[in-house]
Amino acid sequence: MSSAPHDEPHEPHASGGDDEPASLGGDVEPASLGGDVEPASLGGDDELSDAELEAVLESLLLIVDSPAGVDLLSSVTGASVKRITETLNRMSAELTARSSGMDLRYAGDGWRLYTRTVYAPYVERLLLDGARSKLTRAALETLAVVAYRQPLTRARISAVRGVNVDGVVRTLLARGLIAEAGVDPDTNATQYSTTELFLERLGLASLADLPALAPLLPDVDLIDDISDSLESDPRFARMNKATASTDKLDTGLDTED
Repeated sequence: MSSAPHDEPHEPHASGGDDEPASLGGDVEPASLGGDVEPASLGGDDELSDAELEAVLESLLLIVDSPAGVDLLSSVTGASVKRITETLNRMSAELTARSSGMDLRYAGDGWRLYTRTVYAPYVERLLLDGARSKLTRAALETLAVVAYRQPLTRARISAVRGVNVDGVVRTLLARGLIAEAGVDPDTNATQYSTTELFLERLGLASLADLPALAPLLPDVDLIDDISDSLESDPRFARMNKATASTDKLDTGLDTED
């Protein structure tokens, strides 16, 4: 476990690659304020008490995708760089003193929350359990459509499968098997393609190594015919526009087809 910082931002202790704790940033949703708690006011250094500043910094560090520098945090909070540094060091020491599962560390050129190394086996167990769970038939069919006709939009996937695919697309995105691949020039809807992880899981060097025909997919020529016929269908155009809107507002609720 890393030692508690004191006066200056401390660099994380060196450790092996496999011991690097997972970041808490990125996927964590900021909690809503509840009860009688009032939002901290935005403004100068004197407008935030020590407790408020700690709460604000904690909220910010829960959502950052990469270590946040003290200059950035100072700009956002209105507190001085000196006060930000002192507060972060104090927060880090308090988390370490009570053996919190969160480890606030200075890494690279900024601060970030990590899971504490001593609890890594439990984190790994959770992640591995999720990775081992099998994909549903609906997810496999959707993945096959994307693999053979990428890049394509949710509306096109739905047209081929004949059902709504929002839920399974979110599942495949979460598993890292597909990823966003730009937007359709005609509809501005998000397009999707397979990832390197997809190839690794199938033991393929490239998409060229895919079998000529997917077991769960209609004949490829038939898919082209379906796509061509839908281009002139106004209902398809409306579906694509609707999909473009829903792509920008993901509720996070998964569904099964």
